[in-house]
Amino acid sequence: MSKTKISIVPTSNETILKFEADRFLTDHNSFEFNNIDDAKHSPLAQQLFYLPFVKKVYIASNFVAIERYNIVEWKDVQDEVAEQIESYLSNDGIVVTEEAIKPKAAVTVYAESTPNPSVLKFVCNKVLVPNLYEFTSIEEAKPSPLATELFQFPFVKNVYMEKNFISITKFDIIEWEEITLQLREFLKSYVEEGKTILNDDAPQKLNKTEEAIEKKFEALDDTSKNIVNILEEYVKPAVASDGGNIEFRSYDENTKKVEVLLQGACSGCPSSTFTLKSGIENMLKEMLNDEAITVNAING
Repeated sequence: MSKTKISIVPTSNETILKFEADRFLTDHNSFEFNNIDDAKHSPLAQQLFYLPFVKKVYIASNFVAIERYNIVEWKDVQDEVAEQIESYLSNDGIVVTEEAIKPKAAVTVYAESTPNPSVLKFVCNKVLVPNLYEFTSIEEAKPSPLATELFQFPFVKNVYMEKNFISITKFDIIEWEEITLQLREFLKSYVEEGKTILNDDAPQKLNKTEEAIEKKFEALDDTSKNIVNILEEYVKPAVASDGGNIEFRSYDENTKKVEVLLQGACSGCPSSTFTLKSGIENMLKEMLNDEAITVNAING
């Protein structure tokens, strides 16, 4: 029996509250239950439906979301619900039974080139991880059995995971033509066999829970928050399509210097550092109405 910690996370819908666990609850599957009969394959959801205000129960990789009827306010019952879920999980209660797991769909993995000649993006037709993770060595990769196995290949230099794709950086000792098929088949087989991609405690250990991310954001000053929002809305989608990521690191109010971290395919790319730096710099100057802003891009 291991202690499970539950964090309460508000959503944009005031009737729905998320109860986020510090470990994975399902094998990257999601479930929605509309009533107690609908939840026959989820003992956890059935228990929650005994609460008179519970309207719907959603169970995903690392959280339980509950939609309430308007007979109560969340502030009056949320702590008791969190405690109930925490107690149930800590006592090794069953979240969903084998019957609830949907039939396995065929897994497809295809390779995409990126602007960085040293990086190839492998895209899967299913979600692999709930957040982005980057590992630059086999030591760093301990929270991810998949990344650990990838580092067994002598040509793998860096592993970057986000949602449904993995970007792999290779050493220059070999050409992609010689290893692409091998890596694609390895990843396809690994996912099809249902092997562990991330350990249950990886989000907590790597400070990647939603609560930790939100807490980090709230600690920023107003200008930094604006910069983060601009990056999220205007820059990250384009960068992600190329198999990489850009992450805000810091903003110095005195020097007006912004520091961003380039990850995945963007890291070490011959063109991205200059292109992103100049592009982001111009965007921030215009959107924040401050010509003194400069951007320093560093490789992850």
